[in-house]
Amino acid sequence: MRADRLITDCRLATMVEGGEAYGAIEDGAILIREGRIAWVGPRTDLPEHTAAETDRLDGRWVTPGLIDCHTHLVFGGDRSGEFEQRLNGATYEEIARAGGGIVSTMAATRAASEEDLYASARARLAGLKATGVTTVEIKSGYGLDRDSELKMLRVARRIGREGGVRVRTSYLGLHAAPPELDRAAYVDLAIDDILPAAHAEGLVDAVDAYCEPIAFTVEETARLFDKARALGLPVKLHADQLSDGGGAALAARYQALSADHVEHTTEAGVRAMAGGGVVAVLLPGAYLMLRETTPPPIDLFRRHGVAMAVATDCNPGTSPVASMTAAITLACVQFRLTPGEALAGATRIAARALGLGDEIGTLEAGKAADLAVWDITRPAELAYWLGKPLLERSYVAGRRR
Repeated sequence: MRADRLITDCRLATMVEGGEAYGAIEDGAILIREGRIAWVGPRTDLPEHTAAETDRLDGRWVTPGLIDCHTHLVFGGDRSGEFEQRLNGATYEEIARAGGGIVSTMAATRAASEEDLYASARARLAGLKATGVTTVEIKSGYGLDRDSELKMLRVARRIGREGGVRVRTSYLGLHAAPPELDRAAYVDLAIDDILPAAHAEGLVDAVDAYCEPIAFTVEETARLFDKARALGLPVKLHADQLSDGGGAALAARYQALSADHVEHTTEAGVRAMAGGGVVAVLLPGAYLMLRETTPPPIDLFRRHGVAMAVATDCNPGTSPVASMTAAITLACVQFRLTPGEALAGATRIAARALGLGDEIGTLEAGKAADLAVWDITRPAELAYWLGKPLLERSYVAGRRR
């Protein structure tokens, strides 16, 4: 077998479904050819081969590259000042009336150039990459007009070309209504103008919305999803974060890739997600920062066989989290996931949440050679340590990053 690279003297957490939690191989090796895993398994079974390069990892653990399947990585400005105001007693309503909240992010995003947005997003991306991320989903949703939404999506595409990670883009068409338009007019604009323009420019991999009584209704979201379906685009949904608004059932009706947040999803909603094959994306950073008290129905997800992914929800308002290992730790501590569940949620299941389950997320022959190499003694350390640097190196498509 000809290979471009041999990775050897390592322990593998393959994250292949079934069997032991991590799909562990204690003394493993990986052959990489043309950016893909050509062979993986115990070193004693390594086939005859010639490799252009050999990387000996001195017994380190290798996992699939981590996948952050829900972020708002591209935005202008920041809201650290509002964070401080809230801790000093200001309410969300007072901050919003003073021009803060999402309106302040909208204004900063509109004012920023593509170059400015790219530079600030790359700085946040550095935190994700330093914690093993090799694939990241990036949403629009802070521009709230045609030019600014397209600008955000162009920046996300550029990150995918130049940032050393894979990128999947989501057009977050219904996130909030801008102050210059009434709600109905903005819904029409988002569905009939911005989405077709973004799709025509090749900027959209999936379509997203925020379905909540304080945001957009089931009916408005369904209109957006109908348009997405007509364009051949998959959908995903911010669902049931603050109340049971019927988001999980809506996601199931459209066979969404995922329903995200889902703190208030009922058992009926969980059953619907199971029937529709919808992944539940857990966002423990937002739960922490908002000081929520109702966790997602983890036991119901387990009982009904709903796969659970974990993501950072990196955003300026409710989850300024730029560490994937921190998200894994918080999912274990706050939601009581096991370390094995959380790591699967950041690899194999996160890949499903992006429609990439056949491409990334496990160490298997034929899949992309996206790998993370860790200075740990067992995989559970990725959930155990909060803030400790653990990544030794990573590979994207077989190339060291």
